[in-house]
Amino acid sequence: MTEPHMGSPALIRPVAGDRLRLFALKGTEELGQAISRRLDWPLARHEERDFEDGEHKIRPLDAVCGADVYVAHSLHGGPGQSANDKLCRLLFFIGALKDAGAARVTAVVPYLCYARKDRRTKPNDPVTTRYVAALFESVGADAIVALEVHNEAAFENAFRCRAVALTAAPLLIEAIKAVVEDAPLCIISPDLGGGKRADLLREALEASTGRQVGKAFAEKRRSADVVSGDLFVGDVAGAACIIVDDLVSTGGTLVRAARAARDRGARRIIACVTHGLFMPGAEKALADPAIERIIATDTVPPFRLAAGPVRDKLVIVSAAPLLAEAIRRLHEGEPLTDLMVF
Repeated sequence: MTEPHMGSPALIRPVAGDRLRLFALKGTEELGQAISRRLDWPLARHEERDFEDGEHKIRPLDAVCGADVYVAHSLHGGPGQSANDKLCRLLFFIGALKDAGAARVTAVVPYLCYARKDRRTKPNDPVTTRYVAALFESVGADAIVALEVHNEAAFENAFRCRAVALTAAPLLIEAIKAVVEDAPLCIISPDLGGGKRADLLREALEASTGRQVGKAFAEKRRSADVVSGDLFVGDVAGAACIIVDDLVSTGGTLVRAARAARDRGARRIIACVTHGLFMPGAEKALADPAIERIIATDTVPPFRLAAGPVRDKLVIVSAAPLLAEAIRRLHEGEPLTDLMVF
C-alpha cells in the first residue's frame, strides 16, 4: 500500500519579501502545491493552451516584472505528455517569463530528462545532457535545480548557468529508519558508478541513527541492453540492506543486487530510489520476494503501477520539503551546501 511520508526537514519558515513567484506547470501541479504549502507562499497563475495541430502556448497571468521566479516541472514522460513535450513547454515558459521582465528565472526540475545520457559510450554518440543545458541557457534560464541527478559532475559541467544538484538523502532517512528497526544496517550500491550516492546516504544514516552502517557493491556491466556481472563485495550476512539508486526503470538492476545480497545472507532488502519511473516490466520484476519494500519520492508519480504486489510494498516520500527549502534559500541568498551532492 502506498503510504504518504513527508520526510525531513520540518516545516520551514516563510520566505521574506514580496518578489517571489512560484509556478507549477501541468503535470507537476500536485508537487507544486505541496511546495507552495511548505513555503507558505501561493502558486502564481499561468495559462497553458493546446492547439489542434499539437502546438501550444504558455504565459504567466500574474505580473513577473522584476520578480525572482521559480518554475517547478518534473520532466518525466507521461501520463499525458512525453518528456519532450514537458521540456518544450518549460523552455517556452522560461522564455516568456524573461520577455515579461522577470529579474531571475530558476527552473526547478525534480526529475531532469536526458540526464542519463551524459557521456559518449559509442562512437559518434550524442551527449544529450549538454544539449539540454544549452536549450535552457538559450531561453534565458538563470539557474536550474534538480534532485538526485544521474551524474552530478556531468550535470554541473554541462551548464554555464548556476546548476544545483540536490541530494535526496535528507528525504529518505526517516522512511528508511521506519522500516529497518534495530537490525544491523548495510547500504548497497547496485553498480560501482553509484558508490558516491551510496556513501552519502550511508553517512547520513550513520549521523541520524548513531549506528555504524556497512557498505557493499554489486557489479553491473551493460552492453547492447544486456546486463551482466557477478561480483559482489561486502559483508551483508544478517543485515537489513538498503539498495540505493537514483532511479528505477524496469527494476532489473535492483532485483539483481537484491538476489545477490540474499544469497550472501542478507536478512532484509529495502530498495530506495529517488525517481520511480516503473516502466513496463517493473511490476513483474519488482514483485520478486527478494525485495521487501520499495521507497521512492514523488518526483515521478507512480501512475504506471496498478494495484498489486509492487504497489503494496511501495512507500512514497514527498520531495516538497527539500525543494521548498532550496527555493527559500536561493530566494534569500543563503547557502545550499548541506542540501547538495559533493
